[in-house]
Amino acid sequence: MKLNRRKFISGSAAVGALTFLPHVRVEAAIREDSYATLIDLTKCDGCAGKDQPLCIVACRQGRKRDFPEPAADQLRDYWPQKKHEDWSGKRTLTDRFTPYNWIFVQRIEIDGRSVSIPRRCMHCDNPPCAKLCPFGVKHKTAEGPVYIDQNLCFGGAKCRSVCPWSVPQRQAGVGLYTLWQKFLPVGGGVMYKCDLCRKRLAENKSPFCLEACPSKAMKIGTRTEIFKEAEQLKQRYQGDIYGMTENGGTSTLYVSDIDFARLDSAIAAQVKKPRKVPRLHKAQNMLEKQKNWALLSIVSPAFGLLAALGLSGKKMKEDS
Repeated sequence: MKLNRRKFISGSAAVGALTFLPHVRVEAAIREDSYATLIDLTKCDGCAGKDQPLCIVACRQGRKRDFPEPAADQLRDYWPQKKHEDWSGKRTLTDRFTPYNWIFVQRIEIDGRSVSIPRRCMHCDNPPCAKLCPFGVKHKTAEGPVYIDQNLCFGGAKCRSVCPWSVPQRQAGVGLYTLWQKFLPVGGGVMYKCDLCRKRLAENKSPFCLEACPSKAMKIGTRTEIFKEAEQLKQRYQGDIYGMTENGGTSTLYVSDIDFARLDSAIAAQVKKPRKVPRLHKAQNMLEKQKNWALLSIVSPAFGLLAALGLSGKKMKEDS
């Protein structure tokens, strides 16, 4: 991400204001005609026979201009830590979330069959990542998507810490903080994740991943349409729905003929480090679980950022 003079000035002004003013922001309320997406696990086969699932290929090709391009001389350790997060040399990774990979497909074996699970941002109805961002750069739109304003993001990574699926990922060496990191060690880069191709939605186009799915396992529509169809499929499959209540409810629903508690147990049993992979658990919204974080965010953005840096440092240690 490149910064021009106008972005720098506007960004500096915004950051200055947020440093001294209470952090209060009204998020857009979702409506019945807001977008929601449906992922039918009975239809997804992970693009068997292909080198990569086509949803991944389409996202990486369609959004490559939005991926970070860090300068080598800006890749510095996060003071006082002796490390930083740099994925620019690992752009080919497609089996997890990275700043260069916003969707991936989990594969598990259960009941003698292979199940493929496309994973991306759930676009929560009441997203803690947006509510608890100390600089207010994450937003929930009335249309449904949750997105990050990369021009103002400092990479504190609190959004990742409060996300039950650890969706947002950080890239060092880019963003506003690089303009003064030599003198003021605040920030850590920029956070990246799926934004449901919100610019394409504004043009009445489908997200790249949905458009590329050959089995039509992913669908987008209004919340009324998608929620109704999800309930119908649940009845038809005598199966289960994931996303209606998890983390306070989301704009992404999964439907499966296998109970999601069993799918989650299979994920945990088949990976070496279950804490490092997105689960299909009954996620609790951190706005309710950690109300002291919300209070901290309102009283002092600076304290909120310090908390985020500490938590993200712990996360990095766990992931190393």
